[in-house]
Amino acid sequence: MMSEIITLGKALNHGLRRAMENDPKVVIMGEDVGKLGGVFRITDALQKDFGENRVIDTPLAEAGIVGTAVGLAIRGFRPVCEIQFDGFVFPAYNQIVAQVAKMHYRSKGKVRLPIVIRIPYGGGIGAVEHHSESPEAYFAHTPGLKVVTCSNPADAFSMIQQAIASDDPVVFFEPKRRYWEKGEVDLSAPLSGAFPLHAARVARPGSDATLLAYGPMVRVALDAATAAAEDGRELEVIDLRTLSPVDYPVIFESVRRTGRAVVVHEAPGNLGMGSELAARITEECFYSLEAPVLRVTGYDIPYPAARVEEEYLPDLDRVLDTVDRSFGW
Repeated sequence: MMSEIITLGKALNHGLRRAMENDPKVVIMGEDVGKLGGVFRITDALQKDFGENRVIDTPLAEAGIVGTAVGLAIRGFRPVCEIQFDGFVFPAYNQIVAQVAKMHYRSKGKVRLPIVIRIPYGGGIGAVEHHSESPEAYFAHTPGLKVVTCSNPADAFSMIQQAIASDDPVVFFEPKRRYWEKGEVDLSAPLSGAFPLHAARVARPGSDATLLAYGPMVRVALDAATAAAEDGRELEVIDLRTLSPVDYPVIFESVRRTGRAVVVHEAPGNLGMGSELAARITEECFYSLEAPVLRVTGYDIPYPAARVEEEYLPDLDRVLDTVDRSFGW
């Protein structure tokens, strides 16, 4: 037992290190991932310990990074690509949706692409334009891609290892505003005993309404549940963890029991993850619902300037107001 209190960012670093130690075919590539250790220092010291052939500083060319990873994966490697910021992924979008997502299917299963594409995402750090996007719905909409996101250090440590070990391509979203938040992580835990990668987790049990969140918004949902408890309402918080495939059985069981559902995410509401979740819950849990499925999301505008981002991001008050609306039906 080697439990430590570490940050989410450090947990990712430990997970990457463990994956590289266990499999010499794991390589990391991206802008500034080597000597600098990544702009958020997630790959800190990995190039020093594993060498420049396994931790590769690439040119500023996202399409080139992912395209090279496709070739490496075909040749038996397990490349881990870092997209430095969420808004930088779009030059690589064609490679991801046209090649990474489709090659296994197009080859009738003969070609596997065990590629992990790490993307720091979301707002809350006061960044400039193109540095605070939430593009998860683009990838969750694409068949052939697995899409996951961690919300705490323990999950970050295990999920990055599970993603790298997967034979399917995984888009791994990291909530950058949570990189510095700490939690307990068992660094000696075997991966075989880890919580399944594509499973949702009940982060807080409750009986009166279900809050569905993922990534950076899980903390907001948990804070809302704590505040609601002071008014006598017990909110169940579910950390989705996986956006494609979504673990619907856990969601449906909760909503059938509570009768109410509120989805929280940073991305704009139009055609976001909340839309699909609301539709599926309405289909499957219609006779259990005491109110419509409601959403708390970013607004349908380009991400605003840093000085007003707190007006854009879903917060405790907006979540609690929406819970009140649900109980008003």
